[in-house]
Amino acid sequence: MTDPQVAIVMLGLFVLIVLLGFPIAFTLIAMGLAFGYYAYATPDQLDKIFDNRIFDLFVQNTFSVMSNDVLVAVPLFLFMGYVVERANIVNRLFFSLQMAARHLPGSMAVAALATCAIFATATGIIGAVVTLMGLLAFPVMLKAGYNPRFAAGVICAGGCLGILIPPSIMLIVYAAIAQLSPVRLYAAALIPGMMLAFMYMVYVVGRAALNPALAPKPPEEEVPPFWGIIWSLVTSFVPLAVLIMSVLGAILLGIATPAEAAGVGSFGGLFLAVCYRALTWQRLKEAVFLTARTSAMVCWLFVGSWTFASVFSYLGGHALIEEWVLALELSPVGFLILAQLIIFLLGWPLEWSEIIIIFVPIFLPMLDTFGIDPLFFGILVALNLQTSFLTPPMAMAAYYLKGVAPKHVELIEIFRGIMPFLLIVILAMVLLYNFPGLALWLPVYFFG
Repeated sequence: MTDPQVAIVMLGLFVLIVLLGFPIAFTLIAMGLAFGYYAYATPDQLDKIFDNRIFDLFVQNTFSVMSNDVLVAVPLFLFMGYVVERANIVNRLFFSLQMAARHLPGSMAVAALATCAIFATATGIIGAVVTLMGLLAFPVMLKAGYNPRFAAGVICAGGCLGILIPPSIMLIVYAAIAQLSPVRLYAAALIPGMMLAFMYMVYVVGRAALNPALAPKPPEEEVPPFWGIIWSLVTSFVPLAVLIMSVLGAILLGIATPAEAAGVGSFGGLFLAVCYRALTWQRLKEAVFLTARTSAMVCWLFVGSWTFASVFSYLGGHALIEEWVLALELSPVGFLILAQLIIFLLGWPLEWSEIIIIFVPIFLPMLDTFGIDPLFFGILVALNLQTSFLTPPMAMAAYYLKGVAPKHVELIEIFRGIMPFLLIVILAMVLLYNFPGLALWLPVYFFG
């Protein structure tokens, strides 16, 4: 068996083991070390078991991850999001937006999508947004008479916006992988992210207007006085909006690096929690623990993936796939469609982290050949990964919601509710294909 064939076996074995339920990060490390030991073995190592270059590579990769300045922003943004989540700030935000939008058809659904979009900019954690909104907004929508399928689709689709809307953790990871400026990547993602959220809202309002039984309006007796709604917005929406705009504005205007802005955002989240008298020692401990756990997962994924990818490339796996793609003699559009189709299919069994860290680097060296901007490619991937969370049978957003939904809401109903939003994501990808300026105009405007 040739080395490139061994590399393909390595890749296939990784997917199989992950599907069996083994931890992804440590599977990557174990396979990288095992196949790397074979790849770097020399005839004189029979009596020197640990005298193999793979161990030096593993140590170097670990040090590189721990010293990567871009990744410093990950735990800080995570901490900001978890503090905002634990301090019940989102509860106030949803209620105030729901009352402010009460005259719109599907006002609760619109408020849920707006809350998801705002919370996504504060955290970028998909599971946290879907779960929290599933606990907070989903029961309220069902109690108000909303169709369970319609409400489930809103929660799942809105909760996935954190992949795309800055400060998305996925974008930070992609920036580190592609060696891009995370600031430019954030600027590129801003318009497509807001566009997708707006398209969701247009669909929700239109659908509720055509079929009011799907989303009944709140009874007038449940609506607080006008000044009560204004006060609720001032005390919930405005502080969180100021925090988020300050963080993103500092990044986009070049006042602060993502890590510095995330640090300020973390302190801002703590300040808001104190002002709302919602910061307890228990909640602070939970936020710190969740931040440490998620950050460790991201870092070990990087260590494992860089080791795995290095061995895979050394064995000739990347070159073999690149030769196969180039042999197809595709146009740039054909290459983009092929790459996005592969990523779409990979999104069924795998999560975004494995796709970004393992499979996206396979396509990155080919972007120059086809004349494709890596910024544009990254935003397409981020949009595409929305579909991986929304496509049955492995739609993770649906499983997150099912875990906290009432028992009478079946998984198949959640899947059916997701489908219209999945089509909207695909439509957004088509728009981005045809109008690349949606992603590329803002980075050029800010940074030239």
